[in-house]
Amino acid sequence: QVQLVESGGGLVQAGGSLRLSCAASRSIFSINAMEWYRQAPGKQRELVARILGGGSTDYADSVKGRFTISRDNAKNTVYLQMNSLKPEDTAIYYCLADIPPRTWGQGTQVTVSS
Repeated sequence: QVQLVESGGGLVQAGGSLRLSCAASRSIFSINAMEWYRQAPGKQRELVARILGGGSTDYADSVKGRFTISRDNAKNTVYLQMNSLKPEDTAIYYCLADIPPRTWGQGTQVTVSS
């Protein structure tokens, strides 16, 4: 099973930016869908962004125009650039290799202050 490690979270003010990284322990070349989810306290985990091997992307309506997902297969890494952050973006962000058995990272905390 591939191991995923997220990094880049932290505390930022509203309107600020962060870039999250998801480093995989092996090649992600053959993993079509790599995704970012987030989970706030008391809420269900929700899909934030998805990127496919061919480069196509999908975003939750709440982050469209503000977040950008990308992948560097040569570096076995997926990124999430987050701009114009809002307090409601506060959550633990998780990376997912969306191929059975579905592998999650440990998560990285993002806190946006008002």
